Amino acid sequence: MNIHLPHVLKLFFPLLVWEIKTNEKDIFLTFDDGPNPDITSKVLNILDDYNAKATFFCVGENVQKYPGTYQQILSKGHKTGNHTFNHLNGWKTPSDEYYSNIDQCAKLVDSHLFRPPFGRIKPKQIPHLKTQYRVIMWTVLTEDYVPEISPEQCFKKSIQTAGPGSIVVFHDSQKASKNMLYALPQFLDHFSKLGYRFSTLPV
Repeated sequence: MNIHLPHVLKLFFPLLVWEIKTNEKDIFLTFDDGPNPDITSKVLNILDDYNAKATFFCVGENVQKYPGTYQQILSKGHKTGNHTFNHLNGWKTPSDEYYSNIDQCAKLVDSHLFRPPFGRIKPKQIPHLKTQYRVIMWTVLTEDYVPEISPEQCFKKSIQTAGPGSIVVFHDSQKASKNMLYALPQFLDHFSKLGYRFSTLPV
């Protein structure tokens, strides 16, 4: 999977948010699949070190298991988004079941931001979800969850195509932790030295 999505996808799915239009040096860090008490807490500490803010797309069942960690995200000034209750694949899930699962997550995650797990959403699901959410995709997928990629490769890939307005995806999950916990501070250091800020996604 390429970390930078081909422009043709943006043309086919213009209702989805792929990047944020800005003339400023702003990068929009996002984290999927948490909260996870151990991993998310480490991410929050790293973000604090760089005065960086981010948006966490949370799985509802994890919020239910770890409400304290979820509140920690909010208390530090970050935003959260809906990532379904059970991390469902929109391609493989009947739409009514998919919407119901998103609604279940919404009872725990108060947000108008939604990211489909795996980035997989049926075209017919988009207009329905757009009535309640900004559907957020990404500019750069770090692939921190891929075991065949080394931490150094993950970092190098993450900076290759990021720039003003980029939406960058990391994962605050156990599976991605080795690569992410190495690449994230390196990413923040690299772009901080170039004068970038790290902001939450606009609602």
